[in-house]
Parts: sequence; C-alpha cells; structure tokens
Amino acid sequence: MGRLINGLFGGFHGRVGNLVGYTLKGKHVIRMIGKSNKPLTAARKANCEKMKVVNEILKPSIQAIRAGFRLAVVGTDKNEYNEAVSYNKKNALQGAYPNISLDYTKVLMSMGSLPVAVNPSISQNGREITFNWEISASPASEYHTDRAMLVIYFPDIKETCCNLIGSKRVEGKDVLVISHEHVNERMEAYISFMKDDGKKISNSAYAGSLNATLRISTKTVSEEGAKISHKIPSNNNSVKNHKKQQSLPKRSKTKNAIHRKLFAQLNRQTTNIYTAPS
Repeated sequence: MGRLINGLFGGFHGRVGNLVGYTLKGKHVIRMIGKSNKPLTAARKANCEKMKVVNEILKPSIQAIRAGFRLAVVGTDKNEYNEAVSYNKKNALQGAYPNISLDYTKVLMSMGSLPVAVNPSISQNGREITFNWEISASPASEYHTDRAMLVIYFPDIKETCCNLIGSKRVEGKDVLVISHEHVNERMEAYISFMKDDGKKISNSAYAGSLNATLRISTKTVSEEGAKISHKIPSNNNSVKNHKKQQSLPKRSKTKNAIHRKLFAQLNRQTTNIYTAPS
C-alpha cells in the first residue's frame, strides 16, 4: 500500500499495483515494476553478469562506498552506490561473457580530487593488517592532515572490513584489525584519503593482496587428497580382501588333499583290475 505525500496531487511512497513511489534527492520518483517475458539477448545476459560481478564487491562495501562517492554525486540525481556501480562496471571488469571477472587492481572505493596514496602496500601479523604508504618530502604539505580510509575485501566469503577515519597521511601507516575468522582468508585492500572536514577525498588506490597463494595451495592439496582417497580402498575392504587372500590357500590345500585321496583310490582299483598274471 502506498502513502500519499503532500496530498492527492503530490508524490507517494510505497507500492500501488505495479508502481513504486519513493523520494530521491528531494524529488518524487515513480517506477513501474514487473517481469519481462522477452527472452534475454546475448547483450542483456552479459550486462546481467557484469552487474552481478560488480555487486559482489560493492554491496558488502556499502559503508565505504557511501563515504567514498558522496562528493562525486553532489548536485546530481545520482546516489553513491549507483555511481560506484557505473564506474566499476565500465573500468574494473575483465573477460567476456560468460567468463567475466573483477580486476581488483582497477576497482574504485572512492572518487575525488585529492592526491592518491603513493606506493601503498599491506602486510599481516595475525589479526593486524598494516597499511603503508610514502610520505611527501615537503614538511608543510597541505595534505599531511588528510585521514586514511582503509578497506579490505574478502573475495571468497564476500565480506568487507573497513575503517572510514584512520591515521593521518603524514604518519605513513595505519593498522586495521580483522576478526579471527578472517585471518587466513584471501584479502584485497584499498586506501583513500579524506580531509578532516570531509569536503575533499581522493580516488582509492589498490594496496595489494594477501593469502591468495595460500588459498590456492590449500585447495590444490584438498583436491589431490580427495583423488588419492578415492583410489585407495577403505579399511573395511582391505580387511575383507586380506581375509579372502588368507582363506584361499586353505581351500586350495583341502581340494588338493581330496584330489590326492581320490587319485590314490583310483590307482589301487586300477592296479587290482589289471594285475599281470604270475
């Protein structure tokens, strides 16, 4: 049920039939919803796949996206998330449908005019992820008091950890503490800088990746172990086969004894029947 805003001839909020009304940037918007019965073309399938891949990293990072793209949409009807989707869909994807994937080095978590982090890098010590960057040689740089915004995305579990107000640019490093569950997860890291008053922000810079090799090697070992365990029979089957191998000689000995006994009887009978005359 929709709710009228400013009387009968104003906008409405909510759903009425196949129409949805809401307010965006102070404007009333009405959209039609419903499912299309038209078959998807190759271009539409590719577009759907692109949206899916981009949303996988942006949805868990919504807090950073709202802060990082806030200034990029000022004075427009766009919102922060849509702007982030638009940019990353055009610039951060690689491959062709159906093999579309993210190029993490090109993903933007923020967009602005401040200088980006210079030569950023990350390192890990347990739960502590340390971000490092180069400091300007000028001691009175106007950017020294900029605050760092740190973002770590975990691709395998599609979660994000971030700190929107970190240390100052002049400090050259900052630490983001992650949970115990994420310590061995693959990480893709980004860093931006924002003015103390929030009126300016930089583009995010890719700070590096952690545990990517660990995840691949662990997966490979697991797959190889599964192959080996599939080839090797279970302990129960091994015991059964061993028992069978032990019992076979016993049955063979019994049969041989019977055969020898029968052969001896036949031999005596033959000797009695065909005894040569004296």
